[in-house]
Amino acid sequence: MKPVYMDNNATTSVAAEVLEAMLPYFHDLYGNPSSMHSFGGQVMREVRKAREQVAALLGASPEEIVFTSCGTESDNTAIRSALSSYPDKKHIVTSRVEHPAVRALCSHLATRGYRVTELPVDGEGRLDLEQYKRALTPDTAIVSLMWANNETGVIFPVEKAAEMARERNILFHTDAVQSVGKIPINLSKTAIDMLSLSGHKLHAPKGIGILYLRKGAKFSPFMLGGHQERGRRGGTEATPSIIGLGVAAELAHKKMEIENTFVKGLRDRLEKTILETIPNAKVNGDRQNRLPNTSNISFEFVEGEGILLMMDEFGICASSGSACTSGSLQPSHVLRAMGIPFTMAHGSIRFSLSVYNTEEEIDFVLEKLPPIIQTLRSMSPYWKVGAAQVCGEA
Repeated sequence: MKPVYMDNNATTSVAAEVLEAMLPYFHDLYGNPSSMHSFGGQVMREVRKAREQVAALLGASPEEIVFTSCGTESDNTAIRSALSSYPDKKHIVTSRVEHPAVRALCSHLATRGYRVTELPVDGEGRLDLEQYKRALTPDTAIVSLMWANNETGVIFPVEKAAEMARERNILFHTDAVQSVGKIPINLSKTAIDMLSLSGHKLHAPKGIGILYLRKGAKFSPFMLGGHQERGRRGGTEATPSIIGLGVAAELAHKKMEIENTFVKGLRDRLEKTILETIPNAKVNGDRQNRLPNTSNISFEFVEGEGILLMMDEFGICASSGSACTSGSLQPSHVLRAMGIPFTMAHGSIRFSLSVYNTEEEIDFVLEKLPPIIQTLRSMSPYWKVGAAQVCGEA
């Protein structure tokens, strides 16, 4: 059974064009791009081309692109670099809804003498820029705010936030792992100093990412070794993956309009019909200012894990906003930060689409999901009590 894959914020399939471009560099063109001979030199030319392709997608210069292994490495590099570059500054500003790649690092740094301010969000997952402004101090070394949330798709005003940081001579980093390829980005017109990207979120392979480093920004390398990446990241270049990322970036550039029309239309129809056919369902997050592919929906009085397991029987792949799948009974930190009631947050499901999803797949989910929710609620004592209260019977 072919899966109905709607978990693209977790990872994406490698595009056929990407795979085709990568294959020769596993066997026939295996030279080290840093070698002096022409066999390696021809590979370096393709690495340069990939750097240009990624830069074009981001509105950056090729020399501002540093290839890394993933978004997590890029996040760690950006934050640690800022702290190394400004050793007298001991303050970090971030948010309560960041990806663990940022949150876990900041928690670790807090045990090492750094002060971390985690900005709250409102019930729609939005930041208060006035509160953000008050958090910036002369002791702040770096701000790290995600461009868009991986669970709800809510977009943060990172361009304005970066300007406010620059006015105070504070470095600004954004984890744009979920945003790149889905919404237009032109870094040349922003005050953003560093940006993280992960290839497997835009139909490139896993194990490749980039750190955008604005020309002139202070930087201290995290990965020390050889002279690769102009001395900014040691280690032999992952040539096939870099070339694949370049092709994926070019494809994403070409398909941006599809993301914001066709994919958005699929998402909106999925949401609208779910809300019309399933009672006590709610979309989480700012429904206007979010990624075109992401929908986080809570189903009251059922567990997200149960929904996922029953959808999986039909080959439907999504993810839960609840951390119960990892052995915790607590809902996700994002939904808790938004103040979503436990009875709703515990039954949240994230659908994240791509340009490869179809109308027929949406129809299939809309056919299977309502009976799944009905079945789970029929077994839930909490649903029976809640329904009785709504009807005035309790």
